[in-house]
Amino acid sequence: MAAHIENTAGERQKPQTKELWKVFVILLVITIIEFIIAFTLSSDTATGKWLKISIFIILTFVKSFYIVGTFMHLKEEVKGLIWTVVLPIVFILWLVAALVFYEGGYIGSVR
Repeated sequence: MAAHIENTAGERQKPQTKELWKVFVILLVITIIEFIIAFTLSSDTATGKWLKISIFIILTFVKSFYIVGTFMHLKEEVKGLIWTVVLPIVFILWLVAALVFYEGGYIGSVR
């Protein structure tokens, strides 16, 4: 039996542990900020409640876009491609939020 085995001395990719630790620390810091806000910011008033929710949503978007940019290698792409991916997501989220805020008031009145 003949076997075709070819051993080539290919170049090995360097481990990217430094970049992974950097991502871990950045996401950890944002999560710690979220925890501090959750346990210190009062949500007794309507303003405090909406402020807390708004901060959580903004920080969640920051984390999600950072994860997408890092692990899907979107940071290294051309700015036009980044905007092609980010802009539709922003508009869809705006549409969902607008529908929730506008149509959400009719929950108890429509049967």
